Amino acid sequence: MKSVVIVFPGSNRERDMVYALETVTGRRPTLVWHMETDLPPADLIVLPGGFSYGDYLRAGAIAARSPIIDALARRARVGVPVLGICNGFQILCEAGLLPGVLMRNASLRFVCREAHLRVESTASPFTAGYRTGQVIRSPIAHGDGNYRCDPDMLATLQDEDRIAFRYVDATGTVSESANPNGSIDNIAGILSGGTILGMMPHPENLIEPLQGGTDGRPMFENILTRLETV
Repeated sequence: MKSVVIVFPGSNRERDMVYALETVTGRRPTLVWHMETDLPPADLIVLPGGFSYGDYLRAGAIAARSPIIDALARRARVGVPVLGICNGFQILCEAGLLPGVLMRNASLRFVCREAHLRVESTASPFTAGYRTGQVIRSPIAHGDGNYRCDPDMLATLQDEDRIAFRYVDATGTVSESANPNGSIDNIAGILSGGTILGMMPHPENLIEPLQGGTDGRPMFENILTRLETV
């Protein structure tokens, strides 16, 4: 599997993503600087976490205007899977490849801890390795993770099975106390076209026992399995 990780000024999780992809797939991803205007052949494109451009204006707003975004959009339109984690999710929203926006956490504080997620949709190569309703653990680390969209878009996400993950407690219950950032409907990740996933949590940081668990590993394993059978 050929994968690409796009790097922006202020990215700081690209090495974590490279490690996760190389560990699971056995092949090292290609790092691509955001000022490039084209992408090499790839089966998966990843926008990693971090603080592109110091989160000025809005988190991801400046990075979404980088030259590489046009190439990313072209690949996404022909069905190449795109994964945006944390800052990558913010960039995808700001670029219009995912709906909505990521705002400042409701607490106005940076949160860095583990969260429980409930798998809401398995209708994507990223989530098909889980069971609908399965509760998994995932680290979070963000100050602007409060997902917002208008009521019509929320209804669309719900009706079209495009909510990938929700924040829940350990029993799988959606509650205000389980929501670390105030996201509408406890949303932790959303889908577009079945091949674009944006999510605030970091599954790449929970892929082997030394990291404290393997709840994030099925995401990467399933992408590999899907591509091997295409």
